[in-house]
Amino acid sequence: MRIVVIGAGGIGGFLASALARCGLDVAVLARGPHAEAIARSGLEVRGDLGTYTVPLRVIADLDELATFDLALLCVKGHQLAALHGALAHLARSAACVVTLQNGIPFWFARRPPLDSVDPGAAIGSLFDDRSTIGGVVHVSGHIDRPGSAVQSGGVRYVLAPIAPGGAAERLIDPLVQAMERAGLAPERSADIRGVLWAKLANNVGLNAVSALTRLSIAPMLAYAPTRDLVARAIGETLAVGRALGVIGEVDIEQRMAYAARLSDVRTSMLQDVLAERPLEIEPILGATVELGARVSTATPTVAALLALLRGLQASFAR
Repeated sequence: MRIVVIGAGGIGGFLASALARCGLDVAVLARGPHAEAIARSGLEVRGDLGTYTVPLRVIADLDELATFDLALLCVKGHQLAALHGALAHLARSAACVVTLQNGIPFWFARRPPLDSVDPGAAIGSLFDDRSTIGGVVHVSGHIDRPGSAVQSGGVRYVLAPIAPGGAAERLIDPLVQAMERAGLAPERSADIRGVLWAKLANNVGLNAVSALTRLSIAPMLAYAPTRDLVARAIGETLAVGRALGVIGEVDIEQRMAYAARLSDVRTSMLQDVLAERPLEIEPILGATVELGARVSTATPTVAALLALLRGLQASFAR
């Protein structure tokens, strides 16, 4: 089984290194100084699997590979549009794609597609449900310098084919087995939408409030006003999920306790704020507000956080 990992950041780089270390045929699509460092000296990883350096094949374009079976999409959701050409190449190759982003993926709502996620179905039109594996990542990671990744927060990945009868259903078990050999903790789920929505709820609250306050998780949840704001955003997101029928009753305090296990981790959105990079606000908060409107469920807190984050992102350009 040949695998290409799209994006060699904290999530993609860690996953590619773990799979390559156990002997799988893995390439990573990456560019810039980080890609150059990996090509030159391999990827150094420090995390739950230990400290090690793995040589990885780095490619700048997918047409450098003759064939591949699986493409793991590990760039952030808002970065997919810029990769449309590469993704079109994937679609022509008949490879199966695995979505491993935070937020709502393109396959979650196809008719009509979400403007906040996939305007005009530009990505969704390339991959039908039978060639798509949905994934939910319970792993944290970041690049601390070119050629070096730091990972934490466990090695759990929840996976499921979006529809039966296609390449996704055929490849899901070999992928799970390969990840197990790599020392990861993959699991198949019969409720990928529910698992995805539970994580989305935490991301809406934790990512947004941390990005706006620049607080990492531990102090943010220890301070009553920011903890309350996180809880309200999570609660609104869960209400949308219940209205959509993808999730049942969830204990918000339990969700907060689950987040607290991450200790003093900076959320991915906070990392992007500190680096003044584009933020993944639309697939997380924008999609929540858009889906809330579809099912007539109010999201005033999430909408306010979304407006503030859009303003913050606009300030980066200035």
